[in-house]
Amino acid sequence: MRLSNPLLFNTLLILLTAIVPALSFSFHPSRALLCNNSPSHCTTRYSSLPPQIGSHDSPFIGPFPSQNQNIATSAQLDRGVRMLQAQTHRALDDPNAIQLCHTDCLLEDAGRLQDWLGEIKTWLEREGNGNEVVTLLLTNGDAISMQAFGEAFKKSEIEKHCFVPGEKEAVVGDLESWPTLGDMIARGKRVVVFMDSGAESQKASPYILPEFPYFFETPFGVTDPAFPSCSIDRPPNTPSADGRMYIINHFLDVEVAPGVKIPDRLRAGRTNSGADVAAQVERCKGVHRGRRASFVLLDFVDVGDWDRDVKGKGGSEGGFLEKAREAACGLLGGIGLAC
Repeated sequence: MRLSNPLLFNTLLILLTAIVPALSFSFHPSRALLCNNSPSHCTTRYSSLPPQIGSHDSPFIGPFPSQNQNIATSAQLDRGVRMLQAQTHRALDDPNAIQLCHTDCLLEDAGRLQDWLGEIKTWLEREGNGNEVVTLLLTNGDAISMQAFGEAFKKSEIEKHCFVPGEKEAVVGDLESWPTLGDMIARGKRVVVFMDSGAESQKASPYILPEFPYFFETPFGVTDPAFPSCSIDRPPNTPSADGRMYIINHFLDVEVAPGVKIPDRLRAGRTNSGADVAAQVERCKGVHRGRRASFVLLDFVDVGDWDRDVKGKGGSEGGFLEKAREAACGLLGGIGLAC
């Protein structure tokens, strides 16, 4: 029998959206149904999540060659991005301050790290985002101290949201030691921070984790739109992918002069298509013993339909309603009706 009365269906849908979240997960009964836009993510270890999209050079926004994004960081998060990557340098006007600069602060200066962290904190605390876990990946080309980074995190007030591994959590080389997203959300620790250099064996800011003991990356600065390589580019001289998560650098450059590369805006639609991203994810999965990447970094995340085919999109109302619709149809099927 097919349900032809739309009023009855919509009534059931509304009832389900009200009661399903309260019944589905024991880790935190008062929270909504989804974690990073999927109920299955709530019980999945951070280290085992399906590929999530990251924003390469997230704070560098605008139309110029030194800028990799078109929309604000908060808008990137709204789109479904769940990793934010940024370059940091010493501020030119204050040696004790940390600035977001692309290669050099004279080339591209996006302001203080503290202010950017504050924008992310505001987004995390916005109504409807309480089940979102965001990963930050910072570069530290000027060897700035962890104490200085800690000050920026404290002043922005994002520090309270940062994940600090317990004694037997996030053990280097042991992917099974990571907590689930649900565990992290229940503890209120929804920001995971990695840094490419300077965070090794430091205790000043224990929530800043060294990137390369936990991750490897595929090559960057790629100019071939086929993205043929899934090799371990960083850390160098790493013979095996075992025990590490990994990041796919899926942003395309164009060489405008010998040794000079800039982001390829003209081909961003194709590069960021769900089909193109998924193709590299599957290619790398085949290379690395069936293991998928944890994150895929993109330029111009507002371009392309990557969120249509790639799992890991987070935080959209539409995703929640679609899940509720599926639940409603399942309930109707149980009593002999069809949607």
